[in-house]
Amino acid sequence: MARLDKTPFEVVIDGMSHDGRGVVSLPDGKTLLVAGALPGERVMAARTGRHRGVDEARTVEVLQAAPERVEPRCAHFGTCGGCAMQHYAGDRQILTKQTVLLENLRESGGIVPGRVLEPLTDATWGYRRKGRFSVRRVEKKGKTLVGFRETDPRFVADIAHCHTVIPEVGEKVEALAALVESLQARREIPQIEFIAGDPMPDFNGVALTVRHMAPLCDGDQAALVAFGQQHGFAIFLQPGGVDSVHPLWPHDPRLAFRLPQWDLEFAFRPLDFIQVNAGLNGKMIQLAIDLLEAQPEDRVLDLFCGLGNFTLPLARSVREVVGVEGDAGLVQRARDNAARNGIANAQFHAADLSKDLSDQPWMGEGFDKLLLDPPRSGADFVLAELPLEQFKRIVYVSCHPASLARDAAYLVNERGWTLRAAGVMDMFPHTAHVESIAVFEKG
Repeated sequence: MARLDKTPFEVVIDGMSHDGRGVVSLPDGKTLLVAGALPGERVMAARTGRHRGVDEARTVEVLQAAPERVEPRCAHFGTCGGCAMQHYAGDRQILTKQTVLLENLRESGGIVPGRVLEPLTDATWGYRRKGRFSVRRVEKKGKTLVGFRETDPRFVADIAHCHTVIPEVGEKVEALAALVESLQARREIPQIEFIAGDPMPDFNGVALTVRHMAPLCDGDQAALVAFGQQHGFAIFLQPGGVDSVHPLWPHDPRLAFRLPQWDLEFAFRPLDFIQVNAGLNGKMIQLAIDLLEAQPEDRVLDLFCGLGNFTLPLARSVREVVGVEGDAGLVQRARDNAARNGIANAQFHAADLSKDLSDQPWMGEGFDKLLLDPPRSGADFVLAELPLEQFKRIVYVSCHPASLARDAAYLVNERGWTLRAAGVMDMFPHTAHVESIAVFEKG
């Protein structure tokens, strides 16, 4: 294989890819993806990779900047892989993500929504309340690194703080790295996960889960406890799989967050899935309920329900809602949350949503509306198996525009539904990720 020519060359950026890189159509028919470049810019780029149909490059110099270019807030931007779009004005970021969604819909099945929803936004900095830091002891540097992966995922970014993570954690990255460096087991800790709920009496609502590949000595455990007490963090240890997670300090920390507009409190565990952006989550739930046009007499099916993030708010306004989730532990916690909040008209079931559901007793009772919030892989199988004719309306929340577009093409082109509206929600500002929402009606 010929050595990669890294000599910088001049290009004009045509557009932006779904992952936040500039796009150039090369004379040889290939596509060039340029990290750090914006649509309309003229830049000097140096190749970083070659593939069959796509080459990759990085911006070496901006010769002519786009009006939307801004100075990144973070000094680590461009090296740390946690963000891809800090150099792009915030209002342009979400419009670009909207374009990605609409292009996916059009390319997947020639679908154009009847209405494009106004982008839903909230806090753009200090919003990330759940995430995973990689940890690596770097002998050449003589220190331990804690942070997100670099743009080259073989390496951990050497960062002192993170502006997108909630300040309680984002401003403590350097202190966290120093803590791990002080431990005897510093080479045996590959990651630390963080998650935040509301403040509790004995800690600030933030939990750190330390993954360790070897037993921790008493001194290391004492250091972790002292760190938790100093900064108000609950500390959990994870010596093995998810089931091995257990509290170190406090003895029995309670993790929970509230949705005050529905007078709800959700208890959760440190590795559970909760929506990353708390402020946006409340707005997203309200939008989903509005698009569903939930009525007091409705019976609603909520698939991929998790802890009941949509299920329990829906229960406040409909006759009954049934939440279904593949993870039996999450289902039990959803049931517990319903009981904790005095909700009797929500039931939860554990079921494999990649299998036939026709023999499930709750399926035979009939539904009026369908809400689904699947993982990145989408909901193609479950949509094909469901008796869709019973539903008057479907609201689909998605974390991956391509899978939403594929499933929308199935609903519209094969099952005769109409895409009434679709839009984007900025759950992950400054990253290339986007949350989308779509509403379908029969005919």
